[in-house]
Amino acid sequence: MQDTIVDIKSLDMDARGVGHIENEDGSPGKVVFIEGALPGEKVSFELLRKKKNWEQGRMTALHKESSMRVKPKCEHFEICGGCSMQHLEASAQVAIKQRVLEDNLWHLSKVKSDTMMRPMYGPTWGYRYRARLSARYVAKKGTVLVGFHEKKSVFVADIQSCQILPQHVSDMMMPLRALIHSLTIFDKVPQIELAVGEDNTVLVMRNMVPLGEGDEDKLKAFADQYQIQWWLQPKGPDTAYPFYPAGKELYYALPEFGIKMPFKPTDFTQVNHHINRVLVHKALRLLDVQKDERVADLFCGLGNFTLPLATQAREVVGIEGSTALTERALSNAKVNGVDGHTTFQCRNLFEITKDDLIALGKFDRMLIDPPRDGAMALSLALAELKDSHPDLLPKRIVYVSCSPSTLARDAGVLVHRAGYRMSQAGVMNMFPHTSHVESMAVFDLA
Repeated sequence: MQDTIVDIKSLDMDARGVGHIENEDGSPGKVVFIEGALPGEKVSFELLRKKKNWEQGRMTALHKESSMRVKPKCEHFEICGGCSMQHLEASAQVAIKQRVLEDNLWHLSKVKSDTMMRPMYGPTWGYRYRARLSARYVAKKGTVLVGFHEKKSVFVADIQSCQILPQHVSDMMMPLRALIHSLTIFDKVPQIELAVGEDNTVLVMRNMVPLGEGDEDKLKAFADQYQIQWWLQPKGPDTAYPFYPAGKELYYALPEFGIKMPFKPTDFTQVNHHINRVLVHKALRLLDVQKDERVADLFCGLGNFTLPLATQAREVVGIEGSTALTERALSNAKVNGVDGHTTFQCRNLFEITKDDLIALGKFDRMLIDPPRDGAMALSLALAELKDSHPDLLPKRIVYVSCSPSTLARDAGVLVHRAGYRMSQAGVMNMFPHTSHVESMAVFDLA
């Protein structure tokens, strides 16, 4: 069957080119999403999936090339699912993410920011300090593979290096594969989790069965040679424990605020330490906390924002849904000497109500950093608070988001029902070369 030729007009949220198959009369017809194609290009594609209103395909020939197209730096880009945008110039990647944010805000909630902030940038290579790598013994290849999945596949990509991981981690990819293959449990290791701190690198090996004879010595020798620390995880994340060598602690630094944040390799922390520093600086500057003010940090985790805020505010209340994380955040506050300005609570923020907000008392400012599900219950509670206790509403909210669609949904409630206006919004390039969009928005009482 002959491949179809189509003009690409835009990119979707998965970095696929979007075009329309022409009808017989030349008018735009069914929409088609084409992997590997960029706006402004004319391409041929093979059909992968066909639905009533759309089709999905893979580019087979490039007839007109976009000026934004660049040669991917990674030799594995075509097969590895770890990146989706290496063929697109870096600044164009960010511009597209900004458009995705604006489109979501307007089309989902009819919200438009007064001002769009300049994007926040960091290193585009070697930035990924956190990663969950799949491991699998492939009998047909007679080897163990370690890395990300292949694009649109459950299979592990056969990669020898990775440009988005720190260089010292990329350099150990092949030795790591060889090490796992040499273990007696080589086919019972499904995952290696990576966590890089300021002066330590941890690999957490998910071992489904106990180590066999000689395995411990091999792991120790690898740790000594590559200057890493091994953790073992026999079951769920809570079972992970340090194996070798002992005594090392992971931490990341926020030097602007004099903060050192200890964390475990299975904790949630931002994958990009460089952008995280920029993010914390920007969020606190936008929140504009005064010394006599009381501030809420919701979905506070380990205290990534709470502790820096405690250097500026009279009191910061950090609220987190996990008891373990709440306890760790308190410990981190004590370690950094800011516990006198912080209190922490464990509360399910996905079920928070207006009455809960009333009980918490007046906050001058609020920072929200939810997971992908967003903060709908909180947004609705604030809307109800406007009707019953408007004096308790924080004058400014900074919302940090990892999902433009849930940010847009929550923004609709905050703007149209809770009495706020979106004064500023923008994106941060937390995950270069991927379609993942991290963003930040500022809401001021209208």
